[in-house]
Amino acid sequence: MATAVTPLVESTALVARRGDFFRRMPPKAKIGGGILVLFVLLAIFGPVLAPYNPDDTINGSTSALAPSLHHLLGTAYGGGDVLSQLLYGLRGTVELGVITATIASILSVGIGVSAGFLGGAADEVLSLVMNVFIVLPALPLLIIVLGFLPKGSGVLPTAVVLSALGWSWGARVIRAQTLTLRGRDFIAAARETGERTWRLVAFELLPNEVSLIAANFVGTFLYAILTSVALAFIGLVTFSSWSLGLMLYWAQSEGGFSTGAWWWYVPPGLVAALLGMSLVLLNFGLDELGNPRLREATVRRKGGPDSKPSRRRRQPWRPTDPTPVERLEPSS
Repeated sequence: MATAVTPLVESTALVARRGDFFRRMPPKAKIGGGILVLFVLLAIFGPVLAPYNPDDTINGSTSALAPSLHHLLGTAYGGGDVLSQLLYGLRGTVELGVITATIASILSVGIGVSAGFLGGAADEVLSLVMNVFIVLPALPLLIIVLGFLPKGSGVLPTAVVLSALGWSWGARVIRAQTLTLRGRDFIAAARETGERTWRLVAFELLPNEVSLIAANFVGTFLYAILTSVALAFIGLVTFSSWSLGLMLYWAQSEGGFSTGAWWWYVPPGLVAALLGMSLVLLNFGLDELGNPRLREATVRRKGGPDSKPSRRRRQPWRPTDPTPVERLEPSS
């Protein structure tokens, strides 16, 4: 009978822990995560939902048409459907962000943890490499390197260049956290039991840095998206696939801004801004979830059990109120 009840109890406790984790998430993380999930779903199923092929000329006209029932977001010069271009462009932008954040996070975690955990000469050499990449002027290097790439090279070369110049800040933060955790008692106890180095890192160290690694991934995702949109706007973009930056580039180069064709450039700009806002909110929420000081500050603002009463809840004293007098009992 006990064997039949134990799995149910364990599964119920696991569900309760997951629900408690979701309830403890800050509101900003829930809002940012919800918006991000919506954009990711649109990026996955966008090409299926697109009413037209973004490369096709629909009306054969050389002018941009305003939104209508046949084209909900209007058309670009040449008749391309803006809604279809937006759905395809969202997938290309999200794909670039995911690849860049994945490569940069692998470099940040590998180099940062190695430098902080090994120490000594390895820490000095890896810290020197991190400092060199930190002080490098990223924007000029991005313009020079991406300028030499062929226009039809695809997303991967751009993601590699962005991740190569964006991993150093995360590696420095992870190194600092690793230096702090390396001297904790549970690491020393694991060493005394004869645990190998890779097991110490994989099972003792990294689980305590999950929130930091996740925040680093989200921050790099945001950096990749905003940087790619900015670089595409000035023409440093691959023309083999649609992206939000490519839409803004064509709108700027073909006179969409000067002629007032707002339906051409406002949707991609607004989507890029909302996508960046969702990542910022999610990043702040993850930071608050993993930082005890930020959690305590949030509890005090919300009036938790350990919080002090705020000034608004205190009863104001007025001059017309009688002065409180304590009555003393005669001593026996």
